[in-house]
Amino acid sequence: MTITLAGRYNRPMHLGTVVGIGWRAADVLAGERLAHVVAPLRASIYVRARGELLWLGGPGELMHCRAVLFAVAPDASAVAAGDTMSVPPCTGPPWRPESPTTDAREALRRGAERLVGRVAALGEPRGFGAWLVGSALGFPLTGAGKAADALAAACARDDASAAAHAARGLLGLGDGLTPSGDDFVGGAFFARAMLTQRGEADGAAWRQAASAVRTAASGATNAISAALLGDLLVGHGWSPLHDLVGAFICDDEASAMDAASRLARLGHSSGWDLLAGLVAGLR
Repeated sequence: MTITLAGRYNRPMHLGTVVGIGWRAADVLAGERLAHVVAPLRASIYVRARGELLWLGGPGELMHCRAVLFAVAPDASAVAAGDTMSVPPCTGPPWRPESPTTDAREALRRGAERLVGRVAALGEPRGFGAWLVGSALGFPLTGAGKAADALAAACARDDASAAAHAARGLLGLGDGLTPSGDDFVGGAFFARAMLTQRGEADGAAWRQAASAVRTAASGATNAISAALLGDLLVGHGWSPLHDLVGAFICDDEASAMDAASRLARLGHSSGWDLLAGLVAGLR
């Protein structure tokens, strides 16, 4: 990949071969290969192409519909926000998660319950992981337990409007690129999207609730987190989140624990926040 730098350097930078790409990134880059740097992070770079947010990472990163993964992790220190780059094509097929079509409600509920019983095997809970195991939430999430409880209760009643109301109180809460509250809400709505796709929840009501949360997020959190949350609201997430749902549906406890372990390692607490939200959405 050759990057055209906006006045910071006088030399191109080559990042090597694309070894994996998510379906959404592939669709975006099929029409326009130029991308503009939004946020260079420690081991990845967020860019925008054709108005869509994408992220560039190394070969060991988790797959996502917006991901473009390279054989060598990008050197984010060599670029700055506003730089322009040309992203090369990926020769392989884009990643797209499998979507089991069997009835899932009871299987998902049972899987979530079993996971909670074995969550200690995943290590020390972080973020909303404390809520998942019934412990007090630490700063800056102190006091967020009531909103998390309200969201979980609304999901259990299949009350989409109440879920959207509870979610608004969690948006933007916490530190990091994707605040814990955003990830928890995203995990819960991802769960409801999995059910609505199978006709096992009130699809119209949950789509309306997801739209309301998306609108609220635009003013409550940062643009990157809002985009990733928007994906979760309609059932698009990180690969182990999809793998975990698939394992629940197939009643494969070993695969479920493997997927949960991979998810829990995402970010500082993002994986735990997503995991807790998923369980909240399936209760």
